[in-house]
Amino acid sequence: MFDRRTFGRLLVGGGMLAGGAFMPALARVQGAPSRTTPFYASVGSSITLYDLDVEAGSLTPRNTIQLPSNLQYAWPAPSKRFLYAVTDKEGMGGADLTAAGLHYGLAFRIDPATGALTPHGPKASLPQRPIHMSLDRTGRFMLTAYNTPSKVTVHRINADGTIGVEVQQPDNLDFGNYGHQIRLSPSNKVAILVTRGNNPTATRPENPGAVKVFGFEDGKLSNIASLAPGGSGFGFGPRHMDFDPKSRFAYFSLERNNRLDVYGMKPDSTLTQEAIFMRSTLRDPNDTHISGQGPGPIHAHPNGRIVYVANRSERTAEWGGKKVWIGGEDNIAVFSIDQQTGEPTLIQTADTLSIEPRTFAIDPSMRILVAASQEAMPVLTQDKGAALSMMSAALTVFRIADGRQADLRAQIRRRHGVLQAGRGTVRRGHPVLVRHAGGGMSETFFFIRLRRIFRRAAGAHAKEAG
Repeated sequence: MFDRRTFGRLLVGGGMLAGGAFMPALARVQGAPSRTTPFYASVGSSITLYDLDVEAGSLTPRNTIQLPSNLQYAWPAPSKRFLYAVTDKEGMGGADLTAAGLHYGLAFRIDPATGALTPHGPKASLPQRPIHMSLDRTGRFMLTAYNTPSKVTVHRINADGTIGVEVQQPDNLDFGNYGHQIRLSPSNKVAILVTRGNNPTATRPENPGAVKVFGFEDGKLSNIASLAPGGSGFGFGPRHMDFDPKSRFAYFSLERNNRLDVYGMKPDSTLTQEAIFMRSTLRDPNDTHISGQGPGPIHAHPNGRIVYVANRSERTAEWGGKKVWIGGEDNIAVFSIDQQTGEPTLIQTADTLSIEPRTFAIDPSMRILVAASQEAMPVLTQDKGAALSMMSAALTVFRIADGRQADLRAQIRRRHGVLQAGRGTVRRGHPVLVRHAGGGMSETFFFIRLRRIFRRAAGAHAKEAG
């Protein structure tokens, strides 16, 4: 059996939906092809810089740097001069994920001519394994979320761009159960911690989920509200969120509910106590076999008229002594947003032709959407008695209309196998979103770390598919 904690991340340094798209000046350098966008992919503790050709949907590797441990999440500075990342020892020698001295915050200087990354200043030790990180809208603070136990830390960013000291927080902060994402509102006055909770198991009761709302001033957090249906949060499992570009609504993907929830935003950047709309993210909301199915990242288009959500399936069964994928919804759900009320309407579910897409991004021209899957798994090509084919982890490239057009539905342009390690070896990708600290479409990265797993191709009958 593979260990789910061996997932990785991948970074696309170019257009990203929701929050902004960061694009280094590489395309403006004399002699550099104008149609390329910097793209970064990390395998374990290394980050490789690629050129992403938007027209062809192709990637060309350029150079690689090494990190002290595995990449977890990253975020660029508003100045576009620095990139910040958090790393962990997850899956490296059985490290204790709660121990200090194993997990780090890192700063990198971005070469404006080449996009190359250079370590900038000393690394900051983090108290436990990080799950998400972002910068505030001014770029003066780095906020890091942790899931076990649920927690948030805040570090100052020094004037020279290096990571500074940790800002001490009040003792009474309510971090809920299993924090999964930390975001700053467009006003920079409110921080949102999305806490997923956990489903019950044979040995543990359910941990309720919630949306934790904090005041934010000069790096200090203060409790404002805990949002959970019925006040308890049982049966409520939010994973990620994004803001409407005009600060009218906040959108949440509910991993444990296969749902998109829309909250209203008040003038003070806080949220309505209850969701104003709730919609299934699935193509077939009446599907009774939804175990192993759950949405992940969610991004609002900069024009405010479209919200995208990734549906992910982990449905498997044993066949011939092997774990085999048996189907489910692995797609990008596309919602049209009513501009007066915020009501979402599902208009498309675009299949990724891969297993369990963990994240997606849009290039700065808003013509390409890239979805990254994490699973590499045997798939039955025929009925009983057939050989298995290995479905590789993949980047699925969609052609979409640009933001000036009403129809933003996606059409598949190309599917890329992801960083195959060599004959018989499979790599998995676990993408995470990296956003820009400032508002607008022009300031974001998109990360996925890819890490090798030990699973070999599935016996003599296995082969790479696609």
